[in-house]
Amino acid sequence: MKEALEDLRRKADGEIDSAKTGGEFLDIKTRYLGRKGLLTDLLRGLKDAAPEDKPLLGKLSNDIKKSLLEKIERALEDIESGDRDKALREARIDVTLPGRGLRYGKVHPVTRVEGEICDIFATLGFSVVEGPEVELTYYNFEALNIPEDHPARDIHDTFYVTDNIVLRTHTSPVQIRTMEQQPPPVRILSPGKVYRPDSDISHTPMFHQVEGLLVDKGITFGDLKGVLTFFLRQMFGSGTQLRFRPSFFPFTEPSAEVDIQCVMCKGSGCRVCGQSGWIEILGSGMVDPEVFKTVHYDTEEISGFAFGLGVERIAMLKYGISDIRLFFENDRRFLEQF
Repeated sequence: MKEALEDLRRKADGEIDSAKTGGEFLDIKTRYLGRKGLLTDLLRGLKDAAPEDKPLLGKLSNDIKKSLLEKIERALEDIESGDRDKALREARIDVTLPGRGLRYGKVHPVTRVEGEICDIFATLGFSVVEGPEVELTYYNFEALNIPEDHPARDIHDTFYVTDNIVLRTHTSPVQIRTMEQQPPPVRILSPGKVYRPDSDISHTPMFHQVEGLLVDKGITFGDLKGVLTFFLRQMFGSGTQLRFRPSFFPFTEPSAEVDIQCVMCKGSGCRVCGQSGWIEILGSGMVDPEVFKTVHYDTEEISGFAFGLGVERIAMLKYGISDIRLFFENDRRFLEQF
């Protein structure tokens, strides 16, 4: 049995010397030292050896096992170390190479224009106020003098969550909430997302609005015209021509649409303005006394005006963008222009 053990050691040493990969060394370990390995199988015959030989054979088998294990583990460590060194060499950074520039993001054109709108009105003393996008129908409709049979409350024009909860269709509810909590004077701007079931090259189901409200003693339609004229000429240039057209909104009386001279053709007529030379830009009017009654303002003492505009529409005109969907596609080539 001693000769068999010595022979097994020689064969194992030879295979270890010939092995080159980690897989080969692990195979040798399993084949000779595993639970069903050659050494284990050979030691099963130890019970048949003479009693005086058993201590010597047991020590020899342990020495062989220890020697083979040490050789295999050392070989595996050498392979792992070599692989690590190779990986480090391949991953080495050449500090003499020119650096790689980082691509910085750009402020989205809608965000940029919304900020510009707020900055212009801030110079006139307007403060920014925000409110919930999921709104009660009371604040979205009733408090703004929009009756139950009004077309704007139809399911084709409003996203309903429940019978009395909607995704707000404008930011005017913020004005009602503010007046409920604050006595006159009030001078606020309410920017934010609004929602309507509409989608084409000039409409999206979610878009951005900025609405303004000014309430105080002695406010007139002349104040409304002065504020909006100042704003539009700051936004589109001091030479911007504008006009006020009579219109109707449930929450203002009198009401007016505001047009500016087409920024594309300068009033000569083009496809954008429908050959009219004018582009509708926002809606406005004097706050209806019925709205003041819902917030318990004294309509004999105070008056005010309100206005609302679409941020995407302003951005499209300012930057010459023909399709509103470009704002929401996250195409980096489009966004990098701004």
